[in-house]
Amino acid sequence: MANKMFQFLGLFLLSAILMGIAAELPTSIVPAVVKIVVLIIALLADITAFTSRYYSYLIGPFFRRAGKNVVISKEPPYTIATSSDSLLKKEGDDFIATVFISVPLYRSATEMTDDEKLDFSNQVSRFIGLSRDPVRFTTQLNVMNKDDYIQKLRDTIASTENEEADLLQKNAPKSQIERVRGKLAMWRNMLDSIGGSPSYELVSYLTVSAVGSKEYEAVSIAQQKAREIMSGIGSVFGVTPSIITGPGLLKFVEPEALIPFSTVTEQINKEVQEQVI
Repeated sequence: MANKMFQFLGLFLLSAILMGIAAELPTSIVPAVVKIVVLIIALLADITAFTSRYYSYLIGPFFRRAGKNVVISKEPPYTIATSSDSLLKKEGDDFIATVFISVPLYRSATEMTDDEKLDFSNQVSRFIGLSRDPVRFTTQLNVMNKDDYIQKLRDTIASTENEEADLLQKNAPKSQIERVRGKLAMWRNMLDSIGGSPSYELVSYLTVSAVGSKEYEAVSIAQQKAREIMSGIGSVFGVTPSIITGPGLLKFVEPEALIPFSTVTEQINKEVQEQVI
């Protein structure tokens, strides 16, 4: 509320100052066009002041962008626990540990019969009653980061092209050259099919949290809850859930892991090149 009030007062004061300047400008020295421009700017500042009540979340960062220090959130940052199996967040004097459980479910209702849909609904009902603690179930679609694999394909193509050039210089048998060319065509087709469009990864997971006065206490309680839920999931759905650890946790909290910047950039560059060609 304080930020909104400061924005309103600041813009309203700016509008008043500009109107005063426009009124005091001598017409004999300053052209009338200048006064009109100042009055238009004052009017815009006035309009912005009254709309800041509804659009302060846009107006504030717009004026502060020159400082290159835009605060996205004032909440404390998360950290990965030393055991690499949960995310930690400090709230006051307590720690909140959150565990992510991967659930390998790949069934779709569009591919089920009516009896299978009913059976799956009963499984979900049993699954909901597994824990008395709040549990979040999410299915998320991620963009796969294929940059490392694409780079390996390019390196393989480069080495195969060098092999072809060596065979041509040595006047190797035609059958041997054709074999290398076939291998080169295969790698190029694979690169075109993989790099031509983004690939997606469907991930179903559960999250359960626990509070503790110490880091290890919060993590231990959260892990205990996770193990209880995992045993129930295995008996209900007949799958083997697993706790997500290490860098895999970043897929659910970091935009760079959800939509890899380099992969998206690669796709954009390819589309631009195709349009130019």
